[in-house]
Amino acid sequence: MHNYKGIEVGRYLVSPMTKPHADGGFAASVSIRSGNGQASHDRVMRFTPRFMCSQSALHYATREGLAWVQAH
Repeated sequence: MHNYKGIEVGRYLVSPMTKPHADGGFAASVSIRSGNGQASHDRVMRFTPRFMCSQSALHYATREGLAWVQAH
């Protein structure tokens, strides 16, 4: 799993991640964290599309995470 620098958006921290598949390609996921300490909440979304390169997976996870934050 490769974690990338998080993006602060208001009260949220959006952290996209990629993971290589054993048979090639990459998976994308994103962590969206809010709050601090014991009052923090972290949701992780894993996406089903497979990507040919880690950059494509990273861009997809970032877009999806930011879209979720915009909707909430």
